[in-house]
Amino acid sequence: MRYAIFSDIHSNLEAFEAVILALRKESVDRYFCLGDVVGYAANPLECIQRLKTIASVTVAGNHDWASVNLFPVEYFNLAAREAIVWTTLVLKNEDKEFLSSLKPVFHNEDLTLVHGSLDDPEAFKYLVDLLSIESTFSVLKNNICFVGHSHIPAIFSQDPKGNIFLSKEKEIQVFPENKFVINVGSVGQPRDGNPEAAYCIYDTKTKWIQIKRVTYNTELTRKKIISAGLPAFLGERLLVGR
Repeated sequence: MRYAIFSDIHSNLEAFEAVILALRKESVDRYFCLGDVVGYAANPLECIQRLKTIASVTVAGNHDWASVNLFPVEYFNLAAREAIVWTTLVLKNEDKEFLSSLKPVFHNEDLTLVHGSLDDPEAFKYLVDLLSIESTFSVLKNNICFVGHSHIPAIFSQDPKGNIFLSKEKEIQVFPENKFVINVGSVGQPRDGNPEAAYCIYDTKTKWIQIKRVTYNTELTRKKIISAGLPAFLGERLLVGR
């Protein structure tokens, strides 16, 4: 089985279309989304529509739930809050129903999916270092969990003795005696200094995980954000991946 796993589209249609185009060359069997389909950029309706045509599973992100009043907007900074309010106003009833239906966690025999931390998934806590990752490893029932939320790709691993390691490498082989938490980065708003859209491939036959990047028209997305009346900062940051 070859899984395509991606996160944090954030209404960025240009980035999402570039990722979809790249994934068509990957012989993918199933598409999984780790949440935050909406927020920040100017094409929430189009991104939801495209996602529904390809993804067999989507878990809830904090922006998804906030846009349908299932998570408090007070949690967000001012620019993010403005984008959520704008998104709520433009969403159609069917889009709100879709976002409202999203569950916080999914797991099957191969993997677990969650937007933020697995120990308290509805709080959407960030996993950014060895200390914050411990609680997720402690409740992980299978040996691999895919997350998003921080917009920064990372590979965390735990050996049989409980030692936890952080790697900035873009690929890793899954060994059954270890546990792994993979942050797949962001499709629509990378924050690791690389403006290219991020996505992940997990091949259960070869046991390889790869985090990949693809370029897209950041300038077009920026112009759309400004034209929609959203904070200009949300467009400018896309140009530098911050």
